Amino acid sequence: MERNLTLLTDLYQLTMMNGYLQSGKERDVAVFDLFFRRNNILTYSVAAGLEQAIEYIRGIRFEESDIAYLRSLQLFDESFLAYLRAFRFTGDVYAVPEGTVVFPEEPIITVKAPLLEAQFIETALLNIVNHQTLIATKSAKVAYAAKGDAVMEFGLRRAQGPDAGIYGARASVIGGCRSTSDVLAGKLFAIPVAGTHAHSWVMNFSSELEAFRAYARLFPDACLLLVDTYDTLKSGVPNAIRVFDELRAAGHEPKGIRLDSGDLAYLSKRAREMLDAAGYPDAIICASGDLDEYLINSLKNQGARIDLWGVGTKLITSADMPALGGVYKLSALYPAAGGEIPKIKISDNSDKITNPCFKDVYRIYDRKTGKAEADLIVLRGETIDESQPLTVFHPKETWKRTTFTDYRIRPLTELVLRGGELVRPLPALSKICAYAEQEKASFWDEYKRPDNPHVYKVDLSQRLFDIKNRMIAEIRDSHG
Repeated sequence: MERNLTLLTDLYQLTMMNGYLQSGKERDVAVFDLFFRRNNILTYSVAAGLEQAIEYIRGIRFEESDIAYLRSLQLFDESFLAYLRAFRFTGDVYAVPEGTVVFPEEPIITVKAPLLEAQFIETALLNIVNHQTLIATKSAKVAYAAKGDAVMEFGLRRAQGPDAGIYGARASVIGGCRSTSDVLAGKLFAIPVAGTHAHSWVMNFSSELEAFRAYARLFPDACLLLVDTYDTLKSGVPNAIRVFDELRAAGHEPKGIRLDSGDLAYLSKRAREMLDAAGYPDAIICASGDLDEYLINSLKNQGARIDLWGVGTKLITSADMPALGGVYKLSALYPAAGGEIPKIKISDNSDKITNPCFKDVYRIYDRKTGKAEADLIVLRGETIDESQPLTVFHPKETWKRTTFTDYRIRPLTELVLRGGELVRPLPALSKICAYAEQEKASFWDEYKRPDNPHVYKVDLSQRLFDIKNRMIAEIRDSHG
């Protein structure tokens, strides 16, 4: 969807840019990190939205109508407007690949660019990455609860606007959904589309049976019937079986039925018995209706006979956590005069103290199991000798330490843009989804369970830890 999103920003980005320009800082280079903080709901995320973020960055152009609008605000002089007219992003962008499982404090995207460029893109980057990462994460939780069953994303009508529906569908398949009801998203991103018919279809015929027959005539090889318009067990399922018999007599096999209301555990078990007794053991049972990972997990535990899940409102809105809360923080400055200055934000809340410096993230895997065991945030360029034992420690509770001996290291962050240009083509969505599945499979279930998950280790290298604590002490002493 090609649109000029250049003005998709907060006003203060422009006022700060104007101030930096007037202060002679246009040649300074800054490093910003985009990451999220831990909270009571979110312990891990599935990174998403990088493709759209890069499209935005590379497409930044202040059109004459944009310049005219900014002039009308009477906030900016002509020298700044002239600067904007020629504005392009010329910096570097590092990021974890879409589909990567990431944890609090880890940079999902790192921007190293001239200060005004790095500052300007903050708002749009957060808008794009926060949303898609949020939905991909919710989708991953739903897919995990489904325990291998296919999940369809059905949320377009409840999404908070067209963009949320379209890009939410994209993010949902990165997280683990197999298809979407959103036809435009299917076209734009080559996502499989899915759907059957509504209750109104049944209500628009003289009887439920006639409605089912009409649908079967149209789609004899993809006949999945919604059976709860009137009475699921007394009418819906028996009528569906009658139509399935007619389809089979004509040389077609039915696909199955959909339940959208009622006690899904009880109804699915009874419907399964009825379908099996009628000779349709391969007919699937699809369920929908305000589902999320908690209800799916409960239905699984109750022995529900459901094969396919349609999840809408609570997925596309991430109902229990409607915002990721990702932030974009300055971590280093390279003045035009030379040198590197680490930057840190201090807070009375220890969780809001940022990690300074230009950084990398490494993932530590056990060689025997292949499972991820911990992540290590290090200074950019800092290396680890895998032939030597590696001890990691909790950044706040430093007495908590773990030593790895038989391990391997994988860098998570890759260079995506150099000088504003793509280093290599971005992967197709199908490859992102396959990578995301590999990522999720590399973690123990204890880290992915919905209730009281085990806390995954995310630590700082000794060098970064020492720099951070020295900076905290120096700043507190100077502002004492």
